[in-house]
Amino acid sequence: MRGALWRIGLLLALWLGAAPAAHAEPLRLNSGVRAPYFQPDKTGFIDLLVPEVFRRIGVAAEGVQYAASERAMINANNGVDDGLVLRIRGLEKNYPNLVIIDEKIIDNEFVAYSRQAKFATTSFATLKDFQVGYINGWKIFEANVPPGTAVTKVQEAEQLFGLLEQGRIDLALHERWQGNQILRETGGRAFVLTPPLATSEMFMYLHKKHAHLAEPAARALRAMKADGTWRRIATRSLPGFGAP
Repeated sequence: MRGALWRIGLLLALWLGAAPAAHAEPLRLNSGVRAPYFQPDKTGFIDLLVPEVFRRIGVAAEGVQYAASERAMINANNGVDDGLVLRIRGLEKNYPNLVIIDEKIIDNEFVAYSRQAKFATTSFATLKDFQVGYINGWKIFEANVPPGTAVTKVQEAEQLFGLLEQGRIDLALHERWQGNQILRETGGRAFVLTPPLATSEMFMYLHKKHAHLAEPAARALRAMKADGTWRRIATRSLPGFGAP
């Protein structure tokens, strides 16, 4: 009898010990971007991509949206969150607790939107004869728009595209997928000039406590690209994806 009770106690202890793992909270990978990467109904690119990557390696995960980009990086580096998504390569130089998942999730395309002017944006030099606008603090544009170009800086994307709609600027410089989303929401009549002025490979990162998941997650993402899952997510969630 005593042996039976001991075995029951052992089984109960094992069950209680396993229970937290069975109900573990999903990994939180944060980002400071907006729609179409996040959507209220969880159909944004990050909403769909992050859970699927980690599901394939047996881990629950979710994308978490932050209003402040810098706070997102600090929280991931400090382990408050479990990682970051949609970030450039090399963050570990300034945030040493982060480990890259070394397979890009997408190329961010930095483009010019126009309502009238039609020309090939083969370099930033092609912008010099136009009145351009972009969001204050976007380093890619601050560093590359030619000196002497007429520039209007704004605080928000809606303001930027409003100026373009009103004809107060000739070109609105923005990231392609977020810009397309704003035009969809507002009914704006602008179009994208091609090719992109610049592209940047974007990655996911994990806090070092999850470093063992980085390579399996990279393999899962590569498999998603090979089997068509990545493209289906992008086509569903990114306005204009696949267009020239």
